[in-house]
Parts: sequence; C-alpha cells; structure tokens
Amino acid sequence: MIDAQLGVETALKRFERYNPKDRILALDRLLVVLEELGNPHLDLPPVIHVGGTNGKGSTTAFIRAMAEAAGLSVHTSTSPHLVRFNERIRLAGKLIEDDYLVSCLERVEAALKGHRQITHFEAAQAASFLAFHETPADLLILEVGLGGRYDASNVIKAAACSVFCPIDLDHQAFLGNTITKIATDKAGILKPGCPAVSAIQNDEAKAALEAEAARTGNEIDFLTPDDLALIQPPLGLWGEHQFSNAALAAKALKAADIQGITSEAIAQGAASARWPARMQRLSSGPVTALAGERPVWLDGGHNPHAGRALSAVLDTLDSEEPAKRTMLVSAMLANKDARGFFAALNRPGLRVFTCPIDNNENSFTPEELASAAREAGAGAEAHQSFRAAMESAREAGAERILICGSLYLAGKVLALNDELPD
Repeated sequence: MIDAQLGVETALKRFERYNPKDRILALDRLLVVLEELGNPHLDLPPVIHVGGTNGKGSTTAFIRAMAEAAGLSVHTSTSPHLVRFNERIRLAGKLIEDDYLVSCLERVEAALKGHRQITHFEAAQAASFLAFHETPADLLILEVGLGGRYDASNVIKAAACSVFCPIDLDHQAFLGNTITKIATDKAGILKPGCPAVSAIQNDEAKAALEAEAARTGNEIDFLTPDDLALIQPPLGLWGEHQFSNAALAAKALKAADIQGITSEAIAQGAASARWPARMQRLSSGPVTALAGERPVWLDGGHNPHAGRALSAVLDTLDSEEPAKRTMLVSAMLANKDARGFFAALNRPGLRVFTCPIDNNENSFTPEELASAAREAGAGAEAHQSFRAAMESAREAGAERILICGSLYLAGKVLALNDELPD
C-alpha cells in the first residue's frame, strides 16, 4: 500500500509544473482540459452541490449517511484530505483505489499536452469527475473547495440542489473582506431552475444570497425551527451545531427529490454519520499517551464561527464531565483570523499551547499564534513541536485536551495516532 501511495503522491507532484502564476480562481483552464477528456462533468449522477464557510464537510457526511441509509449508492467529493489524498474522492461509498486514482491523474496530465496551465486543485477535480463519470452511483455530493463562483467544482451545468452552509469571514484574500462579498461569491453556485436550500444565515449573508437568487431566478429555502425539530438525538457527530447541519442535509435531500429518503432513513443517517476531525474523541494511541491518557478531542475548525461552535461543545462536555479543565493545543495557517478564533471560544482562564504545522511554511509560527491568543485574552505558551505542546499541557494540569485550529494539523495528529480515515 505504501508503494501505491507513493504513486499517488508522485502523480500529484507532477502537476506543480503546470501551476498558473496568477488567477488562481478561474474556470476556463479546467473547462479546456475537461473538453479534452470528453466532458465527464456533463454526465454525472444527480449532484447535490454543497457550499458555504462552516459545516460543509459535516453536512456532506450527513447527506451521505442519510442517502446510504435509504439504500442509495453515493459518490462524494470533499477537501482537503486529512491523511491520504484518496479521502477526497469516495466512489459508491468507498475511497478511490490508488491505482485507479493514478490512472485518472495521468489521463488529466495527458490532456494538458505538456503546456497548459492548471492548479493542483483543478487537476484533482478533473480526475474526480472522470472517476464519478465512469463509476455508477445514484447520487454525487460535490463539496465546494474555495468560494463558489470560480471554484473548480462549479463547472457543472445543473444541480439537483445547491446547499449553503453558514457563511462567515474566511479566505478574505481570495473572496473579499466583507460577508457580502464572500456570500455573493459563494452564491455563484446557484443554477437557474435548480432548487436551493440554506442554513440560518446572518443578515448580511442572507441578503447577499437572496440578491443573487433574484438575479438567477432561484428561490432559496432557508432552514426553519420546524426543520430543526425533525432532527432528534442521537447524532453521529458531536455538538449542538450538528443538529443544524443534519437538518440542512435532510432539507437538501428532500429539495433534490431524491427517492427513498424517509424519516427512518434521515434518523438512521443522522445517528450513523461520521466525519473525522470534527470534535472527534481520539482513541487510545500515541497521541493520547502524550496526554497521559487524559481525554483528547480533535477539531479542525479555524475561524470565529468554528470557535463559537467549539465553545458550545465544550460547555456541553463540561456539563457531562464536571470539573474537567480543558486546555488547547493549537496550530493554524497564517491566513486565518487567529485572534477572532480564540476570542470566539470566550472561556474564562483559557490556556493555549501553540505549535507549528510540520512541513507547512504557510502556518503561523508558534510565537505568532501565542501572541494572537494572548490578544484574545487567553494565556498562551509557544512550543516548537506538537509533542512539546501536548506534554506541557499535561504538565500544566489539563484534564481534557482539545487539539484545534487546522485541518492540516488534524491530519498529522490522526496519522500519528494511527487513526486513518476510511
């Protein structure tokens, strides 16, 4: 398996030579390559297209679990991956095999004819469209990578349903520095005449979505308390915010008119959904050993909205496990709102132990991240390795450790703890 994975990594690395110098977000490059491949993106199973800022992965997990509980065969396209690139492409319920993934990537490279430009993400999306086109399934859940209007997933011409998860500030360098600009870009996945559903949004995001819907002739059906009332415990994912994600998933399946989605399938899927690094309790392993076998939780959230959700989850945990003193071990990409994330957690006496993301030059230094945490009112210590941060949190008296701030860090933690997503 290691040799096969090396083949995947080698095939992916070759696309670095084709990376454009500017206009990272665009559709024309990918469309040229897809045409060379026979336009596989135009012949796919019914597509549920999932956009937004927070909760895309969890909502996708709920949609898949509910559809599979109804006996349907489901493809999924998600990003980023945590440990293995194959996690991004799930064919009829199973991660794409290494050899088939390499074959799809090689065909994409051949279509470039040695001179065309394409981003790494566009190449991966083209390979996924080939696989989705060639493998039978009843449904494709297609998660937006970045933004919406010019995201590589948005080359599809129609959707059974467009889905908008909660929208907040993120990726401002690409999408704009206001909620209105970001929401307008994300609304670009709307397709005329196709159903659309949305989570409860703040006023600015809602107004931007509705304005774009009016321009394209769509109507967006926003989540209501009645929708939320249909989702009852237990849920497969932790946190009160997951009830909204599950309700949005059920609403999307109904709007898409996917056959077989009964109340029983919705309940079963809500309970069975799994999505790694979203408030995941780690199993006993090398990482929990660093914590002295204290409870260790893992979450990839990295913006203020995610911080508020994590704070609510910790409140729930505190009510169930009184007197558990939680400390954070955190790393984060440098383009994220670190101060806003820690401020949103809003917990008295919060202590943060920062570390780098190994082999990632785009992350905050531990000192920079610790400074942002202090600006948000938390106590913070900078450490030069994940191991040192974990051991310092344990020695400082942590009774529960939450590792958070980055999906890239989360992937390294899962690999270290021998918990590979499947």
